[in-house]
Amino acid sequence: MSTTYIVQKLWNLCHVLRDDGITYHQYVTELTYLLFLKMMKETDQEKQLPKGFRWGELEAREGVEQLNFYRELLLHLGTKSSGRVQAIYANAASSLKVPRNLKKLVDSIDELDWYSARSEGLGDLYEGLLEKNASEVKSGAGQYFTPRPLIDSMVHLVKPQPGEYVQDPAAGTAGFLIAADRYVKAETDQLHALRTAQQLFQIREAFYGVELVQDAHRLALMNLMLHGIEGDLAMGDTLAPTGATLRKADVILTNPPFGTKKGGGLPTRDDFTYPTSNKQLAFLQHVYRGLKPGGRAAIVLPDNVLFEENTGVDIRRDLMDKADLHTILRLPTGIFYAQGVKTNVLFFTRGTRDTGNTKAVWVYDLRANMPSFGKRTPFTREHFADFEKAFGSDPLGKSRRKDQGEAGRFRKFTRDEIAARGDNLDIAWLKDDSVQSAEDLPEPEVIAAEIVEKLRVAMEEMEALRAELEAP
Repeated sequence: MSTTYIVQKLWNLCHVLRDDGITYHQYVTELTYLLFLKMMKETDQEKQLPKGFRWGELEAREGVEQLNFYRELLLHLGTKSSGRVQAIYANAASSLKVPRNLKKLVDSIDELDWYSARSEGLGDLYEGLLEKNASEVKSGAGQYFTPRPLIDSMVHLVKPQPGEYVQDPAAGTAGFLIAADRYVKAETDQLHALRTAQQLFQIREAFYGVELVQDAHRLALMNLMLHGIEGDLAMGDTLAPTGATLRKADVILTNPPFGTKKGGGLPTRDDFTYPTSNKQLAFLQHVYRGLKPGGRAAIVLPDNVLFEENTGVDIRRDLMDKADLHTILRLPTGIFYAQGVKTNVLFFTRGTRDTGNTKAVWVYDLRANMPSFGKRTPFTREHFADFEKAFGSDPLGKSRRKDQGEAGRFRKFTRDEIAARGDNLDIAWLKDDSVQSAEDLPEPEVIAAEIVEKLRVAMEEMEALRAELEAP
């Protein structure tokens, strides 16, 4: 029984819960509570759970008694257990109201082929479930889930190494941290090539970050635990003082949330040179300030970061002074839940001094004349093949590169040329001749989700403007 089959079987259970009023996101959270208990049993780790509040005790009950015990179990694990278990169940509450639905979930989980699941990797099973949730437009979970082909390409190019600190200040479900751990393990043959102290560092300290939303935080903790990663994942706001206390990183990989800071306020950190309510610009400051000298970063950002005036110009100049912004990847549209948002990946290296680090910026256009991605045309790692070849093997962006000219996708722009543009980095030169056929048009629910997302961003911007006008 393959992981894909098990994931599909688990996902199909969500249809059982429709009559109980359970949303997709609530379902995955509910499933996390139950899967954690079962996986602790299957991996002989139940000693981490308080006696009397384990899978066997839940499975042995039925009807109203089982549902009441389940609610008691969630409360107990969230308040009386310790460490990561308590963090996963913090403020946990069941959305289930009908006892037979809980019974159906417990029985279905118990009937899975856990031998196959263990052999293929419980972490991969859980990751597949999160990806399934993110791909379901109605769940809204795509905002916490960066497409795995994009993550894998970014990690492959930045090349995290054993002994390096890897940070994600907007961790979501921890996809970047897990992919970085997977890359290091592949490079060191599952860490066997490292000494014991180095192995412990990789498990306990190398990967860390912050996540603001509690449900996403608990999903991330579960994901990290199933992948054998024990690094610190704090729940909090990176744009608040929490972010200023994070350890300087050798590598930062992240996809910050879109939009403005809620309430229109500015970040509450006092170490930002350029205060702004634009969360992406604030996160960009955090990233280049949070790197060690020589540290590498890859960050997903929407187009507005590349062209926004006033404070946006100041932050881009500061970035190009303090870091070598060597590469910008213009991403295709339609690869995120928020379909209308156009995004890029900025690759840069923190300099050993604070001025004049960027000499030239290479821009790769993977947006023009690309398919309309969606269910009919999946976005895969193969779509990055030409970009990765053009980028080269040096994670610092120092490989020999070729300017492909006005007809090509990869071009070089000197710092002087960028300055002449007013430090506007939204650079495009290819004529986009792609025309969507009726078959390529997005699903109706995708179009609806795009409209909802645009309305949400517009309302946040109006709220921010109103707050600024009402400020004394």
